[in-house]
Amino acid sequence: MTSDDTAPPGTPGPPVLSRSIDTLTALTAEQADAVLALLTEAARIDGQQPVSEQGRLQLRGGAREGVSHFLLLVGGELVGYAQLEDTDPIEAPAAELVVHPAHRSHGHGRALGSALLAASGKRLRVWAHGGHSAARHLSQVLGLTLFRELRQLRRPLTGLDLPDPKLSDGVTVRTFVPGEDDAAWLAVNAAAFAHHPEQGSLTQRDLDDRMAEAWFDPEGFFLAFRDGELIGFHWTKTHAAEGLGEVYVIGLHPGAQGGGLGRALTTIGLRHLADKGLPTAMLYVDADNTAAVKLYERLGFATHETDLMYRTES
Repeated sequence: MTSDDTAPPGTPGPPVLSRSIDTLTALTAEQADAVLALLTEAARIDGQQPVSEQGRLQLRGGAREGVSHFLLLVGGELVGYAQLEDTDPIEAPAAELVVHPAHRSHGHGRALGSALLAASGKRLRVWAHGGHSAARHLSQVLGLTLFRELRQLRRPLTGLDLPDPKLSDGVTVRTFVPGEDDAAWLAVNAAAFAHHPEQGSLTQRDLDDRMAEAWFDPEGFFLAFRDGELIGFHWTKTHAAEGLGEVYVIGLHPGAQGGGLGRALTTIGLRHLADKGLPTAMLYVDADNTAAVKLYERLGFATHETDLMYRTES
């Protein structure tokens, strides 16, 4: 979430042309390209992506159940975008929004936020990537309160020196085989993240979307088995342009927790990323997941930046 409502009163600006918001269930290829160009420019100015990976993947491929796109146009030009996902059976719909950096300070962020509130029946959760003060201001304007803190942690990989991973008797690790391991991975992912609305609800289509991305490498996707059953995984990701290796997602079946498997899988993945010559590793973790935060801090990670989620009181 980025705000454009923070200019001091009386700040002059160019005249505002006619503003409209189109709400769509699917984008054309041209519309998706325009949104991606907007996101790229916002990321260049703001220092981080304004829309999550899941949100960017949902720009293409036609309609998706529960997903809506909001295109804010001024004089026919796309200057703002929001996405609303209403797929969680319990939690309020989740949203992300951004205004083009060249068109901020004209109330467009407030207009998008108001449209999201109306579309969600005033039950809304909104991500603010980077947790900037402008986004905090917009959340207050919209009547939202802080709900969740997601931290990005980083550590150097150069000269990585970690103890050898220790696996329990009968546990083996191999890499993911697309088309063969899909169903087993989806089942364990759902069990491991039953409490996590975004990660735990991934479907075959979501997995296919990620496997179609240029960064996907099954050699960096590690699966742990015991007696032939998948019990945990560590999926790594490479951001080549930024020189970053990511601990993309680590999951353990509930019955496999507490035996050191998470630390072992983390170490295996970090060594893989270091062997690829990447200088830095990153990961995301909820601030209230104290066990995971402590594990990563013991492995040398420290907070780099924070994403915040705001929501309505109801």
